[in-house]
Amino acid sequence: MDKVERLHELHQSGCFVIPNPWDAGSAKVLEQLGFKALATTSSGFAWSIGRRDNHVTLEDALAHFRAIASAVDVPVSADFEHGFAADPDGVAANVAKALETGIAGLSIEDSTKDDANPLFEFELAVRRMHAARRAIDASGTRAVLTGRSEGFIAGRPDLEETIRRLKAYADAGADCLFAPGIRDLRDIERVVQAVAPKPVNVIGGDYATFDELRAIGVRRISVGSGLARTAWTGFLAAAKEIAENGTFTGLGRAISGNELNMRFVR
Repeated sequence: MDKVERLHELHQSGCFVIPNPWDAGSAKVLEQLGFKALATTSSGFAWSIGRRDNHVTLEDALAHFRAIASAVDVPVSADFEHGFAADPDGVAANVAKALETGIAGLSIEDSTKDDANPLFEFELAVRRMHAARRAIDASGTRAVLTGRSEGFIAGRPDLEETIRRLKAYADAGADCLFAPGIRDLRDIERVVQAVAPKPVNVIGGDYATFDELRAIGVRRISVGSGLARTAWTGFLAAAKEIAENGTFTGLGRAISGNELNMRFVR
């Protein structure tokens, strides 16, 4: 409960970064670097166990949440994808299970993972958010619920529809709103203004600085799979050099084992 309260407090004013570890080790290091809260990444986790994003099981995800939440003392918000269910009752049941893992918050998205119909129909999407809210209220945890509209990364980049959905999710009980894939600062500001006073999360990237996002009212900045992809970039570059050239210079740029060991003293 203390972690939940701390996560709520972070959303009350200002702007904060909530980076995304993909395992317990990366979570510990991010906590050491001073971040006040963390969020899981579904894709980063999936790649770490040799699967594609959105191809892990509910049981896999729940075990992952437990591992991350128990590894750190800061609040953890879980990327719960689409709740691992289509119908509202299924979403509610699965949210209840997720809340038992020690997380302080979770997100529910409106993506179906169906290329032909990538978003849940509007009314169903809203009922799914209501169901997640009811499950949180019934649990007594007050976990932070983030409502995600996925149009901009699911092939439906319609700003007006995205705003309509986010406003409906706010009315359905979402504490924070998130539309990944929007990178135009004017569009982000429109989203912020449309759902105010509810806080908005965006994915940080090279399109804007922390100060620029804070200036337009963004309250929370995550990085999605960015850190995981950065780690994989270094790994692949070094491994490909060995495989293709028979040289090992990439390994010389790595930090030492001693330095890593010093980060894991407990």
